Amino acid sequence: MNETEEILIKAREAALELAAVTDEGKNAVLRTLADMIVEAKEELLSVNSIDLQRMSPDNPLYDRLMLTPERLDAIAADMRRVADLPSPLGRVTAGRTLPNGLRLRRVSVPYGVIGVIYEARPNVSFDVFSLCFKAGSACVLKGGKDADNSNYAIVKLIKGALRRYGLNLNTVSLLKSTHKATAELLSAVGYVDLCIPRGGRGLIDFVRSKAKVPVIETGAGVVHAYFDEHGDTAMGARIINNAKTRRVSVCNALDCLIVHASRLADLPALCAPLAASGVVVYADAEAYDALKGGYPKRLLRRAAPESYGTEYMDYAMSLKTVPSLAAALDHIARYGSGHSECIITQDERSARLFQTYVDAACVYWNAPTSFTDGAQFGLGAEIGISTQKVGPRGPMGLDEITTYKWLIEGEGQVRE
Repeated sequence: MNETEEILIKAREAALELAAVTDEGKNAVLRTLADMIVEAKEELLSVNSIDLQRMSPDNPLYDRLMLTPERLDAIAADMRRVADLPSPLGRVTAGRTLPNGLRLRRVSVPYGVIGVIYEARPNVSFDVFSLCFKAGSACVLKGGKDADNSNYAIVKLIKGALRRYGLNLNTVSLLKSTHKATAELLSAVGYVDLCIPRGGRGLIDFVRSKAKVPVIETGAGVVHAYFDEHGDTAMGARIINNAKTRRVSVCNALDCLIVHASRLADLPALCAPLAASGVVVYADAEAYDALKGGYPKRLLRRAAPESYGTEYMDYAMSLKTVPSLAAALDHIARYGSGHSECIITQDERSARLFQTYVDAACVYWNAPTSFTDGAQFGLGAEIGISTQKVGPRGPMGLDEITTYKWLIEGEGQVRE
């Protein structure tokens, strides 16, 4: 038996024990852990700084890797919100009595063991534990080597909270940050009930091609905002800037601005806040001419074919001119990743058509894609943003990481 298999066996045992823990007991652990995060803030930041020293600040993942006092406070607040949410377990989601008198109920239950593979985002360790624990599942974490020190410190803190309440410490496990551990997790049939990758397109594609256990795809986001011919310029500038620059390294950040050809004259005003943040714009010929002289020369580039369909995760984006809403829809259909898309318009008909025909988990009208987030959606936290259509779609909270079983009751009926 290798080390990973031993960890997975213990996780399965912990999941069975977790079924006996009441929702009140889980909430007490989460609230205690939230307090411990605040108390251990200096220690967590010190350990995180070791990881940060090994990564260039120019790396798009640097911002994701970084913990700050404010981010730790937000993590603790999200954990308390998860504790305040009603339990997702034991809910009757369907029920009926058959003509023969059999009574059927479909009831929400835990998955059991959930494995999560993620890159340089130590906050994910806290988010995944809080949601899986509340939803009655043990979690097996496989973080990236860039966040090794941070993840080990976080899991140690989580185990400390579990220990205070006499709970099985294997309710949360951290695998080594090796390719071998990833392969073993993806092949853990019979041990792992669900695997969720969080990261870039490369990670998602690798997991999808290698996994033998069920997978829910999350993370990769090529995000568009379409400024329609009926868009409000001031509103558009605010939405575009927020979508692009709030946090450039996250999956809901804007990658491509699509603008209606009749509004090219408004491009300098629409992009002015981006210039203040130093955003490099890769513009097609029409948009380039419209911005020339109205956008900093050092930040304005001509678009190449590869400029579109790119998840930038940096202070950069592409710009595409279209003659119609239909052309905007075609562009999104070709280059989008099914994550989040936005239209900026004062015309309701255009907005409704956009929301109807855009194939994405989250489709916005006059609001930035930066709102695609479990906490913002009132889910407490998120385990990822699902971009697939089978199973959960969009931000995944407590309800999305439970499954169900049918309970059937009778009085001796038999089938003919």
